[in-house]
Amino acid sequence: MSAFGGNADIANRGCYVRLTQSGHSPAPHVAVAKLVFQPLPKCSFETLRCLAVSLEATMRRREFLGVIGGVAVAWPFVARAQPSRGARLIGVLMGIGEDDPEARPRVEALEQGLRERGWYEGRNMHLEYRWTAGDLERTQRFAQEIVDLKPDLIVVHSTPAVNAVRKLTTTTPMVFALIADPLGSGFAASLARPGGNMTGFMNVDAPMASKWLELIIEIVPKVKRVALIFNPDTSPYHSYLREFEVAAPKIGVQAVATPVVDAAGLERAVRALGQQPDSALFVVPDVFVQVHRLLIIRLAEQYRLPAVYPYRFFATSGGLLSYGIDTVAIFRQAATYVDRILKGEKPGDLPVQAPVSFKLIINLKAARAIGLAIPEAFLLRADEVIE
Repeated sequence: MSAFGGNADIANRGCYVRLTQSGHSPAPHVAVAKLVFQPLPKCSFETLRCLAVSLEATMRRREFLGVIGGVAVAWPFVARAQPSRGARLIGVLMGIGEDDPEARPRVEALEQGLRERGWYEGRNMHLEYRWTAGDLERTQRFAQEIVDLKPDLIVVHSTPAVNAVRKLTTTTPMVFALIADPLGSGFAASLARPGGNMTGFMNVDAPMASKWLELIIEIVPKVKRVALIFNPDTSPYHSYLREFEVAAPKIGVQAVATPVVDAAGLERAVRALGQQPDSALFVVPDVFVQVHRLLIIRLAEQYRLPAVYPYRFFATSGGLLSYGIDTVAIFRQAATYVDRILKGEKPGDLPVQAPVSFKLIINLKAARAIGLAIPEAFLLRADEVIE
């Protein structure tokens, strides 16, 4: 299924229509419900209703007409996305939802990076997307779907998604993106030579926890306790927590490990923290906190809690301050490894890449909302100030 495209797959050689219950385009070898029509150049969509010669799966009349009507709507999108014979198939398993504001920029960055290296959708490669929206059940199901397609390579975003795919295949090459702790998670034997069938691009790593603590103290020197919020089911939190607990006493604050597994747990945890004066928070970079970022930002404002976040899109969504990497650029960089692997290099021989550039973003509107005055010297250090 093309990102942001239709869910029908139409082959020009006789106008075949292939649909699945989930709305995804099936693998060529999978048996599917099929309608067979006369070739498109010789008929209109209206006459297609009369020219159907076989219906391999039973449909009620209403469902049949609905499918025909949908063909005309989906055609302009699908026609562009049909891979040519021999095109390389790339599975893409994303940890966020397709409706997340970060989804389109990441897809565009990946596809742009591939075009720059001679890979064009529908010509010599096809990208098959699945979107998990941070849901573990969807992650398992879509990982199976991607592997069943037998792709030439899989691009994987989020730690739970990598875990799900690697349980299903040890041979299909994988390029991961925005993975926080590939060594601690067992995804790589070493950063220089990861070995196995995967390599990729890291998120910010554990030592960043001490930097986030320093930033909190700089803008709010009176802070006495800082909560580290993480989901133990989805986040490689152990290394961050160790760094956090070592760094906190050195700067005179209490470290409060705060595990949460759902939105209700988030609300309870932030409310409890907000009832204690001179408190602040930051979050482990993870797909869970990304999916729930608007809730976290709202709760931090509601309880007047200073907060530091790992990604720019937290600050642009209303969060107080972010210090981290350009997540969109990571997907453009991932295209370089996709290209090299498709041309014959082994994933295990390509070093895992760690980020080298970090940006400080400050949201003054969020600061005013909690009654916080950001020091002028701090503002001058920022890469971006949101008014």
